[in-house]
Amino acid sequence: MNDTTHGIRIRPGSLADAPAILDMLDAAVVWMNGRGNTEQWGTTPYSQKPGGVARVERYTTENAPYIAELDGRPVGALVLDSGPSPQMPIASAEEPERYVRLLVSDRRYAGLGIGAALLAHAAEETRRAGVGLLRVDCWAGGGGELVAFYERNGFTPTDRFLFGSWPGQVLAMRVG
Repeated sequence: MNDTTHGIRIRPGSLADAPAILDMLDAAVVWMNGRGNTEQWGTTPYSQKPGGVARVERYTTENAPYIAELDGRPVGALVLDSGPSPQMPIASAEEPERYVRLLVSDRRYAGLGIGAALLAHAAEETRRAGVGLLRVDCWAGGGGELVAFYERNGFTPTDRFLFGSWPGQVLAMRVG
């Protein structure tokens, strides 16, 4: 584990963390919908979407999950993989990469830098693996706030894409 800002600690995740991750995802949908954003993740709680629970369980068993904790309580989650989801219209990098497949934080702790701490951890894990490229994709709709968040955290926009009518943006960060 490593210490980060505001007493946040980041540890490896496991299948036992799936319920907490699902709770954070469900709360994020409610939060986004409350702000008028029904396009990014829809209106159905993640745990009730077809395949949602199984996807989170796969994330915690087949990928590299990390959990941010505050006073022992899960307040954020990050999942790293070796490339983008095969379901997304995103080309693999032409070099080894680490890919952020999931980043979510508990909205009750917004403003504490949980997402930034998890992204910094992702960069460190990428570096530690001897890989020079970290990428992520995100929703590019609305006012571009999510893209701007990743830019503030050291990522550079690369390719835009559409997944049906869902606008997406791939961003990359060189780590060294």
